[in-house]
Amino acid sequence: MKLAAALIGMSLLALAGGSAHAEGSDEIRIGQTLPYSGPASGFGAIGRTQEAFFEKINAEGGIGGRKVKFITLDDAYSPPKTVEHTRKLVEQDEVLMMFGSLGTATNSAVQRYLNAKKVPQLFVLSGASKWAEPAKYPWTMPGMAAYESEGVVYAKHILKAKPDAKIAILSQNDDFGRDYVAGFKRALGTRAASMIIAEATYETSAPTISSQLSTLKSSGADVLFGVVLGKFTSQMIKGVAEIGWKPELFFVPTSASSISFLEPAGLDNAVGLISSSNQKDTMDPQWADDPGVKEYFAFMKRYMPNADLANSNYAAGYHYATLLMTVLRACNDDFSRDNIMRQAASLKDVRLPLLLPGMAVSTGTEDYLPFQQLQLRRFNGKSWVQFGDVLDDR
Repeated sequence: MKLAAALIGMSLLALAGGSAHAEGSDEIRIGQTLPYSGPASGFGAIGRTQEAFFEKINAEGGIGGRKVKFITLDDAYSPPKTVEHTRKLVEQDEVLMMFGSLGTATNSAVQRYLNAKKVPQLFVLSGASKWAEPAKYPWTMPGMAAYESEGVVYAKHILKAKPDAKIAILSQNDDFGRDYVAGFKRALGTRAASMIIAEATYETSAPTISSQLSTLKSSGADVLFGVVLGKFTSQMIKGVAEIGWKPELFFVPTSASSISFLEPAGLDNAVGLISSSNQKDTMDPQWADDPGVKEYFAFMKRYMPNADLANSNYAAGYHYATLLMTVLRACNDDFSRDNIMRQAASLKDVRLPLLLPGMAVSTGTEDYLPFQQLQLRRFNGKSWVQFGDVLDDR
């Protein structure tokens, strides 16, 4: 019995030591899950950029003398794999936080677990409204503008630019799709019922969306709002061109606007496509002399010389990494999980290198949304061109 008690005591000490190591180590351990394979693998560029970014930070001495150990794992955009990898990162790798993991369903699968463990789930790459509920999930914070807010911005543009529009909506059948459509319809208000003449959804497991596109075209709609992601972005753009449909206004979410999704569809087919952003398009000549963009290109030249700079996922990875750096530097010498969340929830008018002029990041204990402003942009065959004013969800 004495031996058993001793073994139990040693086990408890080991567990306590693990927790202390996670928060008191000379390393800052950061975990992440991303789809490096599967239908959304194009987003893997985000994590690869962040690996290089933290390599740069470590080469410059780390953060407060501490080196960053960044562990990013492939969940293939599959919630069961996200659960498996997140548990490993927390329980075996003893990460301080999860950062920038992508996807609504994938992050939903681990949100309760991370909050129960009091592990920060920072800057989730999904605009679902559930990430900004500090009273319910105090350890979770979004990293994108809310999908509903983006839907509002597109609807506002339609009401102004084409008030007699006949609208068709194609959306992914999950929280991602439903949030966009909810914001879109909310902004159309009482006119939603008459302006929206056709709606269709698709499952992420579907091989194609060709039948949905044919049905929507036959409705006679002249505006298409495609709430799509990953390979379905390419399928939609190419599919619309192949059936000879030429909607006057054609929208896709910010998360679907990467050049890596447009290229398989043919860039010519994407001309005129409308999306939105709060981030500078690093390939747009107007930013050629911008200090933040020049800093980004210098980083890419040194640390990722073979990357396709036209792929905006690299810039996105850099953008979110600079946001996390703001939080980590604000922690001073206190890298406890409590302090990490405290600093993340007290950002005031933070200007990031790649954030559009006139925009800033602010958070509060009751307002976890870091990004609440967007600007529309249109694809010209080579790059995205901003137009109109900075808009918000009001």
